[in-house]
Amino acid sequence: MPYTPIAINRNKLTIMDVPFPDLETLESTAEAIGSNMFEGFQPTRKGIEIIRDYCLGKMTFAQLATAAKDKLYAE
Repeated sequence: MPYTPIAINRNKLTIMDVPFPDLETLESTAEAIGSNMFEGFQPTRKGIEIIRDYCLGKMTFAQLATAAKDKLYAE
């Protein structure tokens, strides 16, 4: 599976047009997404929102695992 870069705008604090509250959260989310992309993960806008919310503490690990299991990241 080929690597496909994702749109990251550090000035506007967005990844694939998903807004972030600060640069630290954007970068930690981008790192998590990048690591998973090497294992075949294809990011979607919804998937980025889920990972962002987990990084911000808006969802627990159990909720993140359920979202992944139920494939809520698919668009």
